[in-house]
Amino acid sequence: MQLWNTLSKEELVEKLKERGTKFVTVSFYQYASIPNPQVFRDHLFQMWSKIGIVGRTYVATEGINAQIGVPADKFHQFKKDLYEISFLDGIRLNLAVDESEAEFPFLKLKIKVRPKILADGLNDETFDVTNKGKHLKAEEFNQLVDDPNTILIDMRNHYETEVGHFKGAITPDVDTFRDSLPIIEDEYLKGNEDKNIVMYCTGGIRCEKASAWYKHRGFKNVHQLEGGIIKYANDCSDKGLENKFIGKNFVFDERRGERISEDIIAVCHQCGTPCDTHTNCVNDACHLLFIQCDACKEKYEGCCSSDCQSVIHLPEEEQKALRKGKVVSNKIFKKGRSEKLIFKQNKLKPIEFGLEKVTLERKSETK
Repeated sequence: MQLWNTLSKEELVEKLKERGTKFVTVSFYQYASIPNPQVFRDHLFQMWSKIGIVGRTYVATEGINAQIGVPADKFHQFKKDLYEISFLDGIRLNLAVDESEAEFPFLKLKIKVRPKILADGLNDETFDVTNKGKHLKAEEFNQLVDDPNTILIDMRNHYETEVGHFKGAITPDVDTFRDSLPIIEDEYLKGNEDKNIVMYCTGGIRCEKASAWYKHRGFKNVHQLEGGIIKYANDCSDKGLENKFIGKNFVFDERRGERISEDIIAVCHQCGTPCDTHTNCVNDACHLLFIQCDACKEKYEGCCSSDCQSVIHLPEEEQKALRKGKVVSNKIFKKGRSEKLIFKQNKLKPIEFGLEKVTLERKSETK
């Protein structure tokens, strides 16, 4: 059996449309010892391919991290198969809050073996990732973050917190998880050893490792939101709890975000209009991730700049020649930090864009 995908994006979309499958977006992770990740990876690929699962999964000697789309009519089969794997038996599955943002959350099945399921930059052999902080259910989380002796920290990256976060949370301006660990310790935790440290992220995987790391570093009162923002939002809805999250939860699939509250706390990176819709620049030599409103999407034809807009109108052969041999991952992972984003680069000059009122309204909403 072939253990990888060979179809183009267009072919994958057409295939999914023909199938007419409705997907359930599922995420889960587990830190565990996997002696031979490649063998485990191949086993998963064969098992999931048979029932039409799509999505992205990372496997390493330290565990598994999965964000996948499961055919709704095969969900029980998927769950049965998964729970037959000893270290995944009974594992919590986070289900999407909002499935309406994209027709297909994922287009193909990708399972990759990596050195770690979450890159952290840590090389301490005495660090035990399973010695994690205390998990908080939604009710416990709401109570603890109201305590003035609590520090609430968002463990996600800047482009995620820009569109949504918990009220009163510290949102470090970082590009990666590995960046966040030393910055948070140096700038926010040192000197606050007696306070309650509460962390949250999208589904829990970053907090799981971070809570264990900070315990390893000597901090005592370390907590994490169980199941992350995804489970919290579902629990608040199911149990009628107060939702303390404002805006959108950024997600790593074709939806790029799920609405948690009606607040829009971000702005278009090109004009400054209130907006929290992420897009990728359609220029194949760029694909920069940024926030774009409908008006700018029409004006720039889905591009991040007039430069990229000019490129997409060139003949395909000329476009290929321009990007030949160029590595663009540095642009992709800037995630909204490009110098091409007009308003983003001039955000300290809102008067030029007539945004005095918008800026004040956004500040009052996030208090």
